[in-house]
Amino acid sequence: MALKRVALFFFFCFMQTHLHLHVLAILDPSDFLALQSIRKSLEDMPGSEFFSTWDFTADPCSFSGVYCDSDKVIALNLGDPRAGSPGLTGRLDAAIGKLSSLAEFTVVPGRIYGPLPQTLPDLKNLRFLGVNRNFISGEIPPGLGNLRSLRTIDLSYNQLTGSLPQSVGSLPELTNLMLCHNRLSGFLPRFESQKLTRLDLKHNALTGSLAPSSLPPSLQYLSLAWNNLTGPVDRLLSRLDQLNYLDLSLNQFTGPVPARIFSFPLTNLQLERNQFYGPVQPVDRVAIPTVDLSYNRFSGQISPMLASVQSLYLNNNRFSGRVPASFVDRLLDASIQILYLQHNYLTGIEISPTAVIPGRSSLCLQYNCMVPPVEAPCPLRAGNQKTRPTTQCNQWKG
Repeated sequence: MALKRVALFFFFCFMQTHLHLHVLAILDPSDFLALQSIRKSLEDMPGSEFFSTWDFTADPCSFSGVYCDSDKVIALNLGDPRAGSPGLTGRLDAAIGKLSSLAEFTVVPGRIYGPLPQTLPDLKNLRFLGVNRNFISGEIPPGLGNLRSLRTIDLSYNQLTGSLPQSVGSLPELTNLMLCHNRLSGFLPRFESQKLTRLDLKHNALTGSLAPSSLPPSLQYLSLAWNNLTGPVDRLLSRLDQLNYLDLSLNQFTGPVPARIFSFPLTNLQLERNQFYGPVQPVDRVAIPTVDLSYNRFSGQISPMLASVQSLYLNNNRFSGRVPASFVDRLLDASIQILYLQHNYLTGIEISPTAVIPGRSSLCLQYNCMVPPVEAPCPLRAGNQKTRPTTQCNQWKG
């Protein structure tokens, strides 16, 4: 009876100079009680006034962040969405699972702690889940993989542990999965959705290798940086020809890199600090603005096809031979902004000792099998030695 007295209410509206009585759709009692529980478990951080409209003597569908269709809550966006605004603190209440028609659930960045509610898998209509940049801990509920309508999962910048459930990889409608900057471990599942365009898992502790068919060719953004992933990826990468961003840096990947990857519509290619090896031989002029292949085991001569890259990091590899003349031309006209070639086995570059490197361009040649013909400031981590010891250069030739 108490529930009925609270949830079944009439709302009076004054419009212009006439008084009209409107009987609004009455919020489902289960949703009403769920919102009350959610409110009790959370508070505004100092400076936030998000909950100031949550007056349960009024219509809950008028609350900030609450969106209804008829008598059901279909979207719940907790916190002021404006950039830089203070967030919320507290825990996410299990009553969220009672909002049976909920299609969208988001929480703005703040200080919400504790685990994700184990009742999230009860939200069979959920399409968008976004609880990023908080202090969520514990494991990802395996039951999320049962939410067959789920399209976007953003749980990035939290403290999640455990593995990424295999069932999440089987979500048929999954388009965006952002779990970066957590503490996830274990193997990656095979992702079956042919609609997956963004996969961001950087800064975790993921292990294992990637099968050639583990990721769909629909991917446009892929970041697996700062993990402990191993094995070759050449067959996998050859399939991902829709990529416009690729970051596999700071792993333990091995093997060659397919030449065709340099023809993908990429704006950024980051493969640094792995164990890739072999030659780098693009089949055509490379149109990728930034290419970072540093700190690997690439070898052979530097391809002139790379001279069209604006920021090129080839340092700390095993490249040998002379630097193609096309690099010098583009460097001197400032088309190349960064050209890092230090710590290789290069034997020469056709550049005049009196050449002036444009102020907005950076060149580093030190610690190769030559004396750098021009003075150019190198990054501090390049060290102070200008030339590689002759014994190392002779051994490499041999």
